[in-house]
Amino acid sequence: MVAPESVRVMKRSHVMQAIGFKTEEYAYAPPVPTMSERSLRIIDHLRIVARRSRSAARVDLEQACALLLADPADAKMRHAETLMRGFRQAVSNRPVFYRPGTTDLSFDEAWLGRLFDAVEQNDDDSFRFLIQSRIPRWNQRNLAFLIRSISEQFHQF
Repeated sequence: MVAPESVRVMKRSHVMQAIGFKTEEYAYAPPVPTMSERSLRIIDHLRIVARRSRSAARVDLEQACALLLADPADAKMRHAETLMRGFRQAVSNRPVFYRPGTTDLSFDEAWLGRLFDAVEQNDDDSFRFLIQSRIPRWNQRNLAFLIRSISEQFHQF
């Protein structure tokens, strides 16, 4: 049995066609986050601390910050270690930190870098927005304390 002409035409019109790809002139790289040199140095330092403390026990941010406040003389560079050991508790997903010296930034590193930039520029609105957009309320104060302390310590170098 032969199909009517209208059916044959319909079958021909549903032929798959290849889609075109953008040529190189339209291709673009994703935007690189702009961050101050100082923030990039802090991020690189945090990467080193994160690698050193990978196998260390996680800490409760509230208790760790209370200990840092109780003995400020001994707390000099422990703020970064406390941040790295308690960061997982503060964020919902497992944080990603690249190897020291890597030029790319993970989402977590870029987020922290923006926080350090906000502290440096005294931009409290951006700092508060970044903290509140990602950190549960019960951890916001402790994480803000650690970020500000680390930023202040890098002013001393």
